Amino acid sequence: MQNKFYLKYGKRIFDFFSSLIGIFLFLPFYFIIGILIKIEDKGPILYKSRRIGQNFKPFFLLKFRSMIVNAEKIGPLITKDKDPRITKIGKFLRKTKLDEFPQLFNVLKGEMSIVGPRPMVEEHVKVFKKEYEEILKIKPGLTDYATIRFINEEEILNGSQNFKEEYYQNILPRKVELNRKYLREIGFLTDLKLIFITMNKLVKK
Repeated sequence: MQNKFYLKYGKRIFDFFSSLIGIFLFLPFYFIIGILIKIEDKGPILYKSRRIGQNFKPFFLLKFRSMIVNAEKIGPLITKDKDPRITKIGKFLRKTKLDEFPQLFNVLKGEMSIVGPRPMVEEHVKVFKKEYEEILKIKPGLTDYATIRFINEEEILNGSQNFKEEYYQNILPRKVELNRKYLREIGFLTDLKLIFITMNKLVKK
């Protein structure tokens, strides 16, 4: 009963105020990062990536641009740690996960949640469409069990001879399992735990 109440009312309230506070606290960093991106190659500061959201409704996920302009047109969707398309400032942003911070605006708009399964591109959702029919009953989020487990995903893929095969056969199925684990355990205390673990992981990176 408590989890149903949290899902229906509490989670959105928590998301709204958390994202608002986060945007306010990190606003100076947004300006600094934006200037550094512009200085490097004069391209756009933000990158919009089409993702599949709650109930399969697509939306545009926001990130600080960490790759060259039109990178998605000249390479795969899956990115390795040493991908040549990654810019100099982009390497730092991806390492520290600062490139993900604009997603607080997605949370504020109600497209995402602070905690929830990471939003995926349509190509990946199609591979496990049946499983995602269950997973996408809730909003995708900034972090969850899968995000924490694969926080160094690009480094893992970098050590693989066939990184696409590694992702589709080993990483993506495991992510789906962990997404479903979150659905079973969803609740306010679970969300607080996952936020704390995520922050701890980022500090140690």
